[in-house]
Amino acid sequence: MTKFSMRTWMLMTAAGLGCAASAHAAGPVSPSILRAESLLNAPSDRLDIQLVECTTGDCATGNACTTGSCGAGGCGTGGCGTGACGTGCESDWGIGCGLFGGAGSGDPFDLGTLVFGEDSAWDIGGHLQNGYHSEADGITNTRPEKFNNHQSWLYLQKTADGSEGLDWGMRIDGMYGQDANNTQAYGNPQRDRWDFQDDFDRGAGYGFAIPQAYGTIAYDNLTVKVGHFFTYAGYEVVPSTGNFFYSHAFTWNFTEPFTHTGAVAEYAVSDDVTLHGGWVAGWDTGFARNNGSSAFHGGVIAQVSDDVSVSYMTVVGNNGWIGDGHTHHFVVTTALTDNLTHVLSSDISRGNQGIFAAAPADSTFHSVSAANYLLYTINDTLSTGARGEWLKVQGVSYYETTVGLNVRPTSNLVVRPEIRHQWSPAGEKGNNPLGVPVSETIFGIDAVMSF
Repeated sequence: MTKFSMRTWMLMTAAGLGCAASAHAAGPVSPSILRAESLLNAPSDRLDIQLVECTTGDCATGNACTTGSCGAGGCGTGGCGTGACGTGCESDWGIGCGLFGGAGSGDPFDLGTLVFGEDSAWDIGGHLQNGYHSEADGITNTRPEKFNNHQSWLYLQKTADGSEGLDWGMRIDGMYGQDANNTQAYGNPQRDRWDFQDDFDRGAGYGFAIPQAYGTIAYDNLTVKVGHFFTYAGYEVVPSTGNFFYSHAFTWNFTEPFTHTGAVAEYAVSDDVTLHGGWVAGWDTGFARNNGSSAFHGGVIAQVSDDVSVSYMTVVGNNGWIGDGHTHHFVVTTALTDNLTHVLSSDISRGNQGIFAAAPADSTFHSVSAANYLLYTINDTLSTGARGEWLKVQGVSYYETTVGLNVRPTSNLVVRPEIRHQWSPAGEKGNNPLGVPVSETIFGIDAVMSF
């Protein structure tokens, strides 16, 4: 089986869709189930990996086919797909088949390539996510039986490349939609700083957010990020392009930070091990500190074998709105076959301040969770997945099970129908610290168009 980096596995399983050709990252080659075209256009991920499109370096180089370059099937049916080897719908601009090109007919449309060119360090892109859900889940899908714009996202970035000496980079993300309230810097002490302001809320649950704005400096294997950025903790992420499911796990919403303000370094010890570490102003702050918030955020990402990779991240110290404490986040990703991936995600959180609305003033916060994901790639356009989760908060257990599909009619569009059931035996009896609906079955479907 092909060897690949752990970071590539983390991104691959977050996306969940397959790709017939091999995909490449800065490091080892990933297996065929990497859905690189979605991740290429994702506004961010918690591991900051940029992947290139599936055909780069295989059939697409020089718009010429090389026999065998796409595996046993060569350049055609069973290999890179009809039209992927310089024929079909490749445009004069080098931006693939456009937003409505077929999933197997060539490269996805990329706005950054159109604006800056293929080899530029600068990039611009984004995505649109719209969805419908039959019932509220108490997380991000809280406006049932309506058509919702969850994320209208745009980013601008310059990649810092330290391979040839000192270099700099930057990134800024802006978004509008139903998910903005979960993405704003609500860990700030008052609604008067960064995107945590009344002017950013637009009514009916809609609003604006600026979830990332940071600069980077890179030299050799070291990269330092300074500013406002997504957390490295956990498995699921804020941008919809980085997740398999439309809905989110309880753990992601209630026991993990979304963003930080601070400075964190990333050092690649080897192709298989990367260390992270730095200072942050607690959980979910935007260029502000809440009650003197000051914490360490970091951990390690390691590929322990060809098929198994492990991530451990922590946030320890004064975390602001959740008080003094520590959180620990584990993710184990296993390639069971070339098409089947299992992910185990587990969190342990402790804080000296109650964070839920019903919590007494002198209460503490404590939680433990485990979530299993099983993701299977059927072909280039269809994948299926299941998630089963247990979360225990303040002594109350919550459960949810979700099954769904990823259908990719074009290279830039994924449709994600799902069925979710969530329940809590104690919650049904009135002990419900999260305040979420219990004993609920929910149908949901969304469409994510990346560019």
